[in-house]
Amino acid sequence: MTTPVCTGASRAVAATAGHPTSSPYASFSSYVRARGPVLLRTARSLTANPSDAEDLLQTALTKTYVAWERIEDHRAVDGYVRRALVNTRTSQWRKRKVDEFACGELPEQGSAPVPDPAEQQSLHDAMWRAVLKLPDRQRAMVVLRYYEDLSEAQTAEVLGVSIGTVKSAVSRALGKLREDPELTPVR
Repeated sequence: MTTPVCTGASRAVAATAGHPTSSPYASFSSYVRARGPVLLRTARSLTANPSDAEDLLQTALTKTYVAWERIEDHRAVDGYVRRALVNTRTSQWRKRKVDEFACGELPEQGSAPVPDPAEQQSLHDAMWRAVLKLPDRQRAMVVLRYYEDLSEAQTAEVLGVSIGTVKSAVSRALGKLREDPELTPVR
């Protein structure tokens, strides 16, 4: 069970709700004030970035705060907090997939190879010749679906057939295109 932290205006609400205004965690606040700088140095030794160290310490102190009542020997709290720091940082390392780092110069942008326009035109022509070999009905469906970018429902509506007919005819047409010997070198 965790005890909520009462700050500012919430103290008045806690007092009216029958909770004492003095927190049982006053010793926790004293501990953080006294040991905070030492613990921050420990956190900085675990991270490369001072901001990350502060976040790490805050997370470890939050875990300590939640367990404060269960810690029997308050003289051993430093060990508890250090263990929380290390465990939290280890979890962060495991979760981090890419480590960022600063570098002096930007790496060269890897550009994708530019396709040869002659090869593209040759492929386009071969594909169109293969489409022209299809029966009229299949050709019409392939042109509407893939060249005009109509949905199956729109293609069915334009041709006055069912959606199932469009699906099966287009499937058969694509099968014929895959088997066309003129398109074989492309694969």
